[in-house]
Order: sequence, then structure tokens, then C-alpha cells
Amino acid sequence: MMTCVPMPSPLPVRNGVGPTRLRIPASGPWATVAEFVVARFDHLDPADLHRRFDDGDIVGVDGRPVGRTAVLGEHRFVWYHRDLPAEEPVPFHEEILHVDDDLIVIDKPHFLPTTPGGRYLRESALVRLRLRLDNPDITPIHRLDRATAGLVMFSARPATRGAYQSLFERREVAKTYEAVSALPRDPDAPAPAGHTWPVTYRNHIEATRGRLRVVVDDTREPNSETLIDLLGRGVSESGRAVLHTLLRPRTGRMHQLRVHLAALGIRILGDRWYPDLLPEAPDDHALPLQLLARELEFTDPLSGAARRFVTARTLSEAPTTP
Repeated sequence: MMTCVPMPSPLPVRNGVGPTRLRIPASGPWATVAEFVVARFDHLDPADLHRRFDDGDIVGVDGRPVGRTAVLGEHRFVWYHRDLPAEEPVPFHEEILHVDDDLIVIDKPHFLPTTPGGRYLRESALVRLRLRLDNPDITPIHRLDRATAGLVMFSARPATRGAYQSLFERREVAKTYEAVSALPRDPDAPAPAGHTWPVTYRNHIEATRGRLRVVVDDTREPNSETLIDLLGRGVSESGRAVLHTLLRPRTGRMHQLRVHLAALGIRILGDRWYPDLLPEAPDDHALPLQLLARELEFTDPLSGAARRFVTARTLSEAPTTP
């Protein structure tokens, strides 16, 4: 398998946030790089963008400032630091379960993104960790959705990052999740959609850049697989009749667990994306997505030691009575 080597940035991490890279077209209706940038960010003040060019805030691959007169085609990429907007704090905090010279493992809360994106920059697990541990080299080894809680691994230094990333590429990390769904209408059915427990569910999932949700194509060979077993059923503390499941994904497709449970007719409680995309709404802290990354288990590629991490979090809608 060919591994894509990321392009190194000529700018350092600042305030825990890495620089942004922008691809510049080789040709087009713009005479200069600055003209393209002004057109690309037409919602921003052109005078302020020109000031950033004049101040040397926008640089090329060699780290040298790109002037506002640089002609189109002279630079393939430029880098810059985003102006950090005021962010509403995410009122939940990550817990560090493990930290050494190479590896960091955290217990991420619901609603906190793993990495900066969209309206969340400083309010992300990555930026919080970089500032908290005073280490700009921290990088996620894998990711959880903002809505999902539980275990996330981070690399502490570039020299050993690839060793841990390769564990996921080779599927040598055993991942276990929990989910809570509304109890199906037929609670006496042996398992959802005519299956029996445990259920091995497979389908073909495709993620497309720019789309919120993945696309399922049942005409193609499955590329995703999850083993789903029953932990219990009963009534949650809030009075909901629920189904509590244990999930062991054998592949790592985007939104895989959410898609598989929705396809079985047991949509995860709090899921606003699958099976139907619901209208955008503020976060409901009373009902976070009932999906939890519970365990990570692997052989450490550096020491050869067996590693196992377990979340201290629980799902608020798990059954409390049978």
C-alpha cells in the first residue's frame, strides 16, 4: 500500500492551530496570486487581504513571503495562519489517559471535534492538547466524529508517528464501541432486520469531499464490515425503551457504525444524519449521540508491549432497568 506523505508546512503551529494551505491555479482570469485570493475569499475585505500580502503573512513553499504582485503560476501553494474568530467554548473536557514521549491517548467528550474545522478551531481536542502539553508536534493518529465520545490516539512526535499510523492501515488495532438505539417496535424479534445476534453487517460506503453524509451503494462489493452484538435492552434513566449494542468494526469507513445501525433499523439515539438528515439545530447536550469508542487494543510497534485502553465514560441512555 502506498502511503501519502503530507506536504511539510513552511509555517509553524501558532496558538495550537496549524497553518492553512491554499492551492493556487496555474492559469485563470487573475493576473496575480493576490487577485485569485481576493476572488476566492470574496466575503473578506480586499484591503485586509492585500495588507496580509504586504505584511508577509502569506508565504510560499520555501517560507518566503508572496508579494501582492506575484504572478499567477509562480506558486502552486501558499500558506497562511487563519485569523482566529471568537469561539463559544465547548463546555466538556477531554481526559488524558496516557502520555509518553511517543503516544498520547485521551478520553474525548461528546461535542468536541478531534481536529480544527468549520467553526471549531481552538475548541478541538488537538489544539487543546497542543496548548495543554506545550507540544506543537502533536497530531491525531485517527479521528472520532465531533458527536462521538471516547478514545482517541495522538502522536507526540514526528519520528515515531508512522509506526502508530501503520497499525490502523494494517487493521492491527482492535476497536470496540457501544451504542444505544431506540428499542424496535417488535421487541421480541431475535435481532433487527431478520438477523440473529451477533450480526455481521457489510455494505459499500463511499465518502465524497464536500458532502456531509456518506453514500451507500448496495450494487457494489462491500468495503465495510461491523460485528454487532447485544449488550442488553431495557429502560434508560430518562424513561426511553432502548437497545444497547456492542460494536466491533473490522474496517474504518467514515460514519460506518452510524450507517450500519441505521440500515438495521436501530438508528443510534441522537443521530441527526442517519438514516435521514434532519434540519440543522443547536447541540442538544441533554441527548448526545449515543455512540462511544470504548476500547482500543494493540501491540505497541515500538516496545512490543500489549496495550489496552478503556474509556471511563458511559452512555447516558444505556438501560438501567431490564
